[in-house]
Amino acid sequence: MKSLKYYFHPCRKGFVFLRTGLLGVLLLLHTACENFLKVDLPSSQLTADDIFKEASTAEAAMLAIYADMRDDGILHDVSYFMGMYADELDYYGTENTQTNFYTNSLLPSESYVSSWWNNAYYLIYSANSLLEKIVDSESLDQDVVNRLTGEAFFVRGLLHFYLVNLYGDIPYIVTTDYLQNQDVRRQPVSEVYGLITEDLTEASALLDDAYTTTYRTRPNKATVMALLARVYLYCGEWQKAVDAASYVISQSGLYTWETDLDKVFLKESTTTLWQWDAKYTTGNTYEGSQFIFTSVPPANVALPTELVSSFDPSDLRKAHWMKEVSDGTQFWYYAYKYKEQSSTSSSKEYTILFRLGELYLVRAEAYAELEDLTAARQDLNVIRGRAGLDETTTDTKEELLEAVSLERRYELFTETGHRFFDLKRSGRLDDVLTLLKPGWDTTNRLLPIPEDELLLNPDLGQQNPGYD
Repeated sequence: MKSLKYYFHPCRKGFVFLRTGLLGVLLLLHTACENFLKVDLPSSQLTADDIFKEASTAEAAMLAIYADMRDDGILHDVSYFMGMYADELDYYGTENTQTNFYTNSLLPSESYVSSWWNNAYYLIYSANSLLEKIVDSESLDQDVVNRLTGEAFFVRGLLHFYLVNLYGDIPYIVTTDYLQNQDVRRQPVSEVYGLITEDLTEASALLDDAYTTTYRTRPNKATVMALLARVYLYCGEWQKAVDAASYVISQSGLYTWETDLDKVFLKESTTTLWQWDAKYTTGNTYEGSQFIFTSVPPANVALPTELVSSFDPSDLRKAHWMKEVSDGTQFWYYAYKYKEQSSTSSSKEYTILFRLGELYLVRAEAYAELEDLTAARQDLNVIRGRAGLDETTTDTKEELLEAVSLERRYELFTETGHRFFDLKRSGRLDDVLTLLKPGWDTTNRLLPIPEDELLLNPDLGQQNPGYD
């Protein structure tokens, strides 16, 4: 497993990525990517500088980053593994790593703890390399430069967002200079959030709202604003969260509210902001392949009975986004947002990273915190109305915040770690998980820093509490 310092130091034995720069990414695409790559691969003699003389190869460098994000690492795995780590998924299998996530018994030597960290910093390095090469390019059109630069800033901010929420204090890497990176230190969470905000602000100024792909597989300005809205919400900057979410919601020419729950997760959905193309033209989503089962007891994960039974009986999401399987005596349920478990004649579903429903919930919560209860209720009722529920009757700030919290659980379950992050930022992790999970300890709010990283770079400081 490659380490953080392994990625940043070009003199370690066996290391090739820094010597080849972005060319290494492009060559790996031969096996790593199908639909993300729309151009011929360059000659093996092409240098990293040559890549940024042509728009097609520069675009391929950016697409390579998305392909890697889609096929491996935190964003590929977070819905499944953090669903088990929190209270969204019960685990029925016997594989050690998955059992350790489900029982909250991770060790600093755990492979996924290391691979998520390493893959994220590998991709951050790739984004930084692209940013540095783009600046030096004299042949690319300015529109191409702006778009690729904006996307790279967005990717860098997004990856650091997930790292800081999972690991706590982390290094924020903004260069490929190994002399600077070889002795990096972890920065406080508040400082990391400030740097994420700076990157996303840069990205929003460079990107347009218009999409460059048919199925919204490249992030646009509204996608950046959606992540900014989330960041502001997590940081308690309520008015900024309202403003960023409103920017997205107001783009009625791009996004229209889908009232049919069965269409929300189709690749043509009008509420999708950003999604990943499937690896193959007949492929669908990793989530569908992991969550759906047809025989019982489940081989891997199922929705907890507590979650299923907590839905209002009239909530249409229970009927449309969950599926029941029985052996005639017992019942098990799986997440049925994505409805394709395997390949189809052509892809029907892509993995959605950002969608409009989250923005209404972000804005509802921020409005409630600002004590604009009427506006908060209006946004919350958009979500409840599609679910077939009556309008909320809450009339105090506290009641409304609790109602928003419940709707976030029911609307966003098994999506990109929302439940774990929501419990954590609200201070309710211990209250909820201590009752449900015998192995839960308050220190489990953070994953351990990979053991190898602390050995290789003492400047990273002490291990997270509870993992010594």
